[in-house]
Amino acid sequence: MRKFVDLRLRPSINDPEQVERMVRKSSELGYGLVGIPLPPNVTRDKVDQLQRICSDAKIDFVTRVDFTPKTPGELLRNLRRFRRRFEIVSVTCTSKGVARQAAKDRRVDLLLFPATDLRKRFFDHAEAELASKALSCLEIEMAPLLSLSGFSRIRLLSRLRREVATAKRFNVPVVISSGATNEYLMRRPHDYAALATLFDMPTPHALRSLSEDPLAIVERNREKLSPDYVAPGIRVVRRKTGV
Repeated sequence: MRKFVDLRLRPSINDPEQVERMVRKSSELGYGLVGIPLPPNVTRDKVDQLQRICSDAKIDFVTRVDFTPKTPGELLRNLRRFRRRFEIVSVTCTSKGVARQAAKDRRVDLLLFPATDLRKRFFDHAEAELASKALSCLEIEMAPLLSLSGFSRIRLLSRLRREVATAKRFNVPVVISSGATNEYLMRRPHDYAALATLFDMPTPHALRSLSEDPLAIVERNREKLSPDYVAPGIRVVRRKTGV
């Protein structure tokens, strides 16, 4: 059975009741794994609390950090300091320099761009070529398409069509996430897949962007964070004492 993933569910982590409501609704809508953005300095107690909430809802929880650096140098410092604390690293690119650095850095999993300021959506051919070599993915949030209206939504859809076409040309995976900040912006995976046809993403590809593609990132990073990991395809095998 296909496992659906929402890598960017955005409840307030300081409101356990909201977290519980949204996580339970994710489970009801058919998701098997959710990622919740956390501050870089999040405490172990807070992570454990979120883990318990997700476990009670029978849903897998993945830790995620979202960086919004002002300069490439700031991004590099954040990656050096925090990369190994989180299973998913996303970068919101608000300048071309940051976008280029994030796209070529193998420590970055997801490239995210502002939905309301289209002048800061820098995902072009150069960006896609860098991302294809570094294994970065383009993340598309669906909440703005539900909350925006009129010309703002039309312009965003037009830009998304270009970005999806560029990603396809350079074989850059696209990850669809909700970006939902409340229960009213949450939808079933097949609803998001239907919405994705508005920016020319075929339904089978959209469903993959909600399942296999994000799940592959999580599995790859969990392997890298394992104490037995050495390099791709190489792990330490520990024998029991006395064997």
